[in-house]
Amino acid sequence: MFNNNKILVVIPARGGSKGIPRKNIRLLNNRPLISYSIGIARDSQYVDDVVVTTDDSEIALIAEKFGASVIRRAAELAADDVPLDPVIYDAMIQKEKLAFDEYDIVITLQPTSPLLKPQTLDAAIEKFEDFGVDSVISVVDDRHLSWGYDENNQRYFPNYIERVNRQYLPKSFKETGAILATRRSFIHEDSRLGSNIDLVEVTREESVDIDNYDDWWIAENYLQKKKIAIVVNAYDKIGTGHIYRCLSIASKLVFHEALFFMNENHQLGVNIVDSHNYAYKTYRDEANLCELLREFNPHIVVNDILDTTEEYITTLKNDGYFVVNFEDLGTGTDVADVVFDALYEHDLGKNNIFTGHKYYILKDEFYFQTQKIITNDINNVLITFGGTDPNNLSQKVLDAILTTNYDGRINVILGLGYSGVEDFVSQYESNPAVQIYQNVSNISEFMFKADIIFTSAGRTMYEICSIGVPTVCLCQNDREITHVFGNQNNGFINMGLGEAVGQQEIVVQFISLVNNFDLRVEMNKKMTSIDLKNGFDNIQSIVKEKYRAFVINNRLE
Repeated sequence: MFNNNKILVVIPARGGSKGIPRKNIRLLNNRPLISYSIGIARDSQYVDDVVVTTDDSEIALIAEKFGASVIRRAAELAADDVPLDPVIYDAMIQKEKLAFDEYDIVITLQPTSPLLKPQTLDAAIEKFEDFGVDSVISVVDDRHLSWGYDENNQRYFPNYIERVNRQYLPKSFKETGAILATRRSFIHEDSRLGSNIDLVEVTREESVDIDNYDDWWIAENYLQKKKIAIVVNAYDKIGTGHIYRCLSIASKLVFHEALFFMNENHQLGVNIVDSHNYAYKTYRDEANLCELLREFNPHIVVNDILDTTEEYITTLKNDGYFVVNFEDLGTGTDVADVVFDALYEHDLGKNNIFTGHKYYILKDEFYFQTQKIITNDINNVLITFGGTDPNNLSQKVLDAILTTNYDGRINVILGLGYSGVEDFVSQYESNPAVQIYQNVSNISEFMFKADIIFTSAGRTMYEICSIGVPTVCLCQNDREITHVFGNQNNGFINMGLGEAVGQQEIVVQFISLVNNFDLRVEMNKKMTSIDLKNGFDNIQSIVKEKYRAFVINNRLE
């Protein structure tokens, strides 16, 4: 009841639907379509009674199971050409006879609008606080550059005065069909509208009206949409690869809502995510992070922050989240639902940990990059040691190559987190063979044009492998030494810990590789034989299976 107004919701649901046969009881995301509108009405804080008017016994049975009363509709009111006005009037009259009372507001709620929110229905009802309002209709903002057609002159004409972006057009609303609420005195066999009409605006999601299978597909995707929190950072010690992996993940979550969570003390990561126009929040510490996660209330939390603690992951699990971790060797792996370690090829014998290159996620640009064809000549060398290069291996390798007789081009790519860029550039600006770049957006092109690449044993080697360029790896730290993918069986020359490698060793290795065409061909073949383009699909398949089990277990509990 609202302001002493007794409120009836009538849901029309005949059995003879044509576009989608039996659609009112067809399962939408594992629930009968009609159950959604019944649930919306029952969850309203104002609705007194919910009735389904139908000619179909099966619809009647399901409607009652989900908590609605049922009015059996006469056959003459269930024909294809019968409008809703007499149907709603008939249901109202029958319901009032059964209740020995009259309603004050009667609302038509369509079962084909399953995404409507109870709060929106309540907002429509609250419009009647204005005694001058007779009827309320749900609408959606439908501003766009539209055209009409003049039948007499057989010509098209614009429905706008000036061509401007959509947001600058005057508001234009389209009825969604979800809600038509009217005061009792205006309900007749041939009308459900009063003279003074108000509108309640709904979101684009709520406006979905299921009329065909395309609409059904859209509604199902909305209902299956998950809120996904992505916890990730970038700074000198860990580099920027974690951020770029999560950006690749987010780019593929087109049917879900992703929100990044980053430590406010690591501005490098914040800047990268901000430049890609993804939504994010920053946190001060772990306690603050957990508070922000509770506000967002995600279904899934993705952690790409290296080693996690059992305490942190247990907190997430106690809050009811499904937890996915990347590159985690911490104690949190014992508690997380699933862990993916693409850089580690070791089988740890745990059913929640998946390791190896088949779980590596390439950046989008690498999916369509041409693979390298090896030639005799070495005209282009690429040096790239990630986002921060804490051991300055870029300079060590560059200086080594410059001591040889190599006279080709040397491209050096420095990451966003590299310190001392200006000093680096000033040292080599007089050498025309050396070209220095920072934070390039098309690194796959640089890799493809290179004949030899020097890099670390991190995520970059997988990207190079997908193209097939002969590569020498120098590890940045002890953790990278455990990344065994960068070995000769996969087409790499791995020189071990970079800071322990002398300049002369690099010179010898470089000259040897330049002069050994057959070795470079062999390295190329080994690289290009490895499939690295299904990483996200492999991860998604496992997450879906694990998440389904997680949901079922929670229901049983």
